[in-house]
Amino acid sequence: MKATAHVQVENEWVKVTEWRFAPGAETGHHVHGYDYVVVPLTSGVLRLEDGVGASEAQLTSGVAYARRKGVAHNVINANGFEFRFLEIEIIKGQAGLY
Repeated sequence: MKATAHVQVENEWVKVTEWRFAPGAETGHHVHGYDYVVVPLTSGVLRLEDGVGASEAQLTSGVAYARRKGVAHNVINANGFEFRFLEIEIIKGQAGLY
């Protein structure tokens, strides 16, 4: 089952997407083309699969983290409930922003 993505903002310098994962839903394998920030809207566990193996990440609602472009993985909801987060991709630097 696929996670669903709803783009909230998209312009020349940023893209903000709300991701919703039903229990067991996944993004499918993908590579991030931009630096990005994730802001969990739910607390819980996500399973991350990359080319080497798998790991689990405990996320807390409202506690953001950032990653550089090039991350390649599949993200899976390991919870028995819907998991949601905002993904903020930094497409182009702006003075004072990047």
